[in-house]
Amino acid sequence: MDLGLKGKKAFVTGASRGIGLRIARLLAAEGADIGICARDGAAVQQTVAELQGFGVKTFGAPADLKGDGSDLKAAIDGAAQAFGGLDILVQNVSAMAVQMRQKDWDAGYQVDILGTLRTVEAAMPWLQKSSAGSIVVIGSIAAVSGNGGPQPYGALKAALVHYVSGLAHSLGPQNIRANTVSPGAVFFEGGVWDQVKKAAPKRFDETVARNPMGRMATPEEVANAAVFLASPAASFITGVNLIVDGGTTQRVQF
Repeated sequence: MDLGLKGKKAFVTGASRGIGLRIARLLAAEGADIGICARDGAAVQQTVAELQGFGVKTFGAPADLKGDGSDLKAAIDGAAQAFGGLDILVQNVSAMAVQMRQKDWDAGYQVDILGTLRTVEAAMPWLQKSSAGSIVVIGSIAAVSGNGGPQPYGALKAALVHYVSGLAHSLGPQNIRANTVSPGAVFFEGGVWDQVKKAAPKRFDETVARNPMGRMATPEEVANAAVFLASPAASFITGVNLIVDGGTTQRVQF
């Protein structure tokens, strides 16, 4: 299936590892020019060098979604200027705030909520010039499924789903789509669940056992969903929260 991404111009936050890296790779493999940012400048440059191997235009800059957003805006503007525009924005960064301390709520709010808002606002002038603008925000099934106790992570991810749904309705007349992709547990070397497997193997095994497919997702599987929704192949899909969890959440969506 041709996703229609050849020649499109994309930007992915948090793209030096994990899900963000796989999204950037897949976009580049499909022929999209790709801009990225992450906090670690060295990792950004290493990723840019890898993406250049796909034969597309690339751009990378260090940026933190916390703070005033100036470095984030500079990264997005830099990519759009280098490419001659921007069609696709993927916001992948999260503070992963799972404890009930005030500082965790603050970090989650600053990164997940305000960081997403800053990212969208920085990209909006460019997306408004695109003939096929698309926004994808990476969420979590924690937004729609209780996890046994209160935590900032699930509450803030739920707020993001609501925000993105509102974007879809307000930006539709401008031909800009907005969708959320909500993964379940995702395993990759060096990731959160790799750390859990080493530090708390019983919890890891229990999480795997709750999944009907008997495993966790790969980052590539989440990237496949995100890139499809970002692409012109999904041109009439907007306001969706796409669950990618192997059937872990038990709910009926009407």
